[in-house]
Amino acid sequence: MRGRRGKGSEGFKVRTDLALESREAAQRGRRPDDGVAVREWREPGGCAMTEVRVKSERGARIMGKPVGTYLTMDLGRESGGDEGELLRAAEQLGQQIAGLAARVLGREESGFDGVHVLAVGLGNLYVTPDSLGPKVLGSLRISRNVADGEGGPIVSGIVPGVMAQTGMETAEILRGIIRETKPDLVVAVDALAARSVRRLGTTIQLTDTGIHPGSGVGNHRHGLTKKSLGIPVIALGVPTVVGAAAIAQDTVGAVAAALERGRKTRGVGAWLEQMGEEEQYQLIREVLEPELGQLYVTPPDIDETVKRLSFIISEGIHRAFYGIG
Repeated sequence: MRGRRGKGSEGFKVRTDLALESREAAQRGRRPDDGVAVREWREPGGCAMTEVRVKSERGARIMGKPVGTYLTMDLGRESGGDEGELLRAAEQLGQQIAGLAARVLGREESGFDGVHVLAVGLGNLYVTPDSLGPKVLGSLRISRNVADGEGGPIVSGIVPGVMAQTGMETAEILRGIIRETKPDLVVAVDALAARSVRRLGTTIQLTDTGIHPGSGVGNHRHGLTKKSLGIPVIALGVPTVVGAAAIAQDTVGAVAAALERGRKTRGVGAWLEQMGEEEQYQLIREVLEPELGQLYVTPPDIDETVKRLSFIISEGIHRAFYGIG
C-alpha cells in the first residue's frame, strides 16, 4: 500500500497488516452499513478480543482487506508474564484457532480426528523480527511421521524460507507440498507490520482469509489463500515492525506545538495541524524515504518478544488440534 488515494480507493490507507488498524483508519465518517462489522469482548479472566468481519466487496475496498473474518487478540501483560500467564493466553488462542478451523472445514469444533493440518512457518530465521514463523514451527509437535491411523489430528510442517534464499515463491513451494501430501488445512504463521508502536509484540491476528507474505512492508508476493492453494488457509501473525513514517506521524502534534512556540516558526505548526492524516503521512514519507528508504523499526527486546510469542502460538496450535499443551 502506498498510503494515498488512487483509482478505486475509498480512503487513506497507512501500511499495516492488521485489520483492526485498517478499520480504525477507515472508520472516520463511515456509516454503520459500510460492509464491515466490529465486535469486541474480553475472555473471562483473560485477553481482550476484537472481531472485524469484512462482509462485502464494498467493505473490502474500504479496508484494503479481503472479505472474511479477522480476530485480534490483545495480550496485554500476558505477553510479558510468567509461564502461567503465557499458558492462559495460549489456551484462549487455541480456542479461537479451533473455532475458526472448524468453521472453514465445516466440522464440529469438538475434535479434529483425521484432519491433516499443514503448518507453515513463514519468514527468515536469521532476521529476528522476521523469525516468528520458523520459531513457532521449531516448537510444534509434528505427528504425520508417526500417525498410526487410530484417530487424532495429523500435523505436518514446513519452513519454506524466503525468496532470497530459495529463488521460489512460497506459494509455489506449498502447492507442490499440498499436491503430494494432500492436507485439509494450512495454518500459516508470519511476522506482521503494524501502524501503532503499542501493538508491537502484544497483538495476535487470526484470520480465515489467508496471508500475503511481505505485504505489510510493501514486498508483495503471491498470496497464500484458498484460491491459490486449493484448501482453506488460516493465518496467524504478530506485528514485530512499524514503519518509521508512521512513528514520525504520531509525533506531528508535539512537533506542531514546538514550532508554534518558536518566533521564526510560528504559523508552521498551525499549518501542520490543519493537514489531514493522509497529507501528513505523505509529507513525512517524501522527507524520509529519499534519505532512508522504506525504514522499519523494531523494539530493542525483540529477541525475547519473539521467544514469548512463538511459545504462545505453538502452544495455542497444540491446544486447538491436539486438545492439550
